[in-house]
Amino acid sequence: MRLLIASMLLTTLVLPDVRADDTTGAIKVLREVQPGAVDSAVARDAVQQLRAAGSQALLPLLQGFRDASPLTVNWMRNAFEQIADAETKAGRKLPQRELEGFVRDQKQSPFARRLVYETLKRSDAGIENRLIPDMLQDASPEFRRDAVAMLIAEASALPDAAKATPLYRKAFSGAVHEDQVKTIAEALRKNHEEVDIQKHFGFLPQWLIVGPFDNKDGKGFATASGPELDVNASKAPDLQAEYDGQTDKVRWQPIATTDDYGVVDIAKQIENYKGSMMYATTTWASDKEQQVEIRLGTPNSWKLWVNGTLVFEREEYHRSSQLDQYRVPVTLKAGSNTLLFKICQNEQTQDWAQRYQYQIRICNST
Repeated sequence: MRLLIASMLLTTLVLPDVRADDTTGAIKVLREVQPGAVDSAVARDAVQQLRAAGSQALLPLLQGFRDASPLTVNWMRNAFEQIADAETKAGRKLPQRELEGFVRDQKQSPFARRLVYETLKRSDAGIENRLIPDMLQDASPEFRRDAVAMLIAEASALPDAAKATPLYRKAFSGAVHEDQVKTIAEALRKNHEEVDIQKHFGFLPQWLIVGPFDNKDGKGFATASGPELDVNASKAPDLQAEYDGQTDKVRWQPIATTDDYGVVDIAKQIENYKGSMMYATTTWASDKEQQVEIRLGTPNSWKLWVNGTLVFEREEYHRSSQLDQYRVPVTLKAGSNTLLFKICQNEQTQDWAQRYQYQIRICNST
């Protein structure tokens, strides 16, 4: 009983300090909400405050989605939906022009923009044709997908390949999803058009590779060999070096791929050395210092260095591999940037454990 009273007193002491008294305060409460019963009670109070404010609270609330935590997004979505539902049931129209402007604003949260779009679409089917065609290069992959889908549908309905090709080309320029790119590429190639999927996605097809080095019993992942020793000594990999490999001396050799999706297949292009590891390196020129994502797919264990800094590693063998399986945010410097990739193969003999490959691309967050 004393514990319950103490809890009630604590809630009474805490709530007045954080309860929202106006729209701005309510949004601030939701942006600062933390897991737990006390914060949840305060957040519910803030949601009711926003609901009472009506449609005038919608835009400030939506702007609050930017850089919000997942918990905050959940509370803000709840508040938005409650306001929208209350206004609709009361027979009041939502501020259509302002909300459409919010959907168009690429600086805003992609989640919030989509939330508004889907809400407006329920009562205004024409919004799709008004907004989506202009979103082919949108910052939101979801909106881009819609714009690409419209162009694919338009192109596929044309019996004349010559007229369909420009539409497919336009769709290709904005496509960021693998399934849509495949659909477009297939249609263009059927029309005898050249399509460079590697370049479109930003894959890195040209590498230098050295190995094999020893990875018996999986010991190689944590063991530095060859060029990794150079990196650990704050040196660039010596591309003229000769190293002690798994069974013999090894030197760097070029390896390239013509695969549409940039897959470098060591097992097929060199040899499936079991219980081994290889190092591959390449460079990428940036016209400025910038934030990018290095995205890769591999079923093997791996480590990645950028300009001598280890940026990510994963020790797991023969998991399924797919496009953009891993996303590593990095900052590239202006000029040439050096990537060093370590890939390890284990000694399993099952059919599904024979892949020894990787694909790496550099792109922005969309």
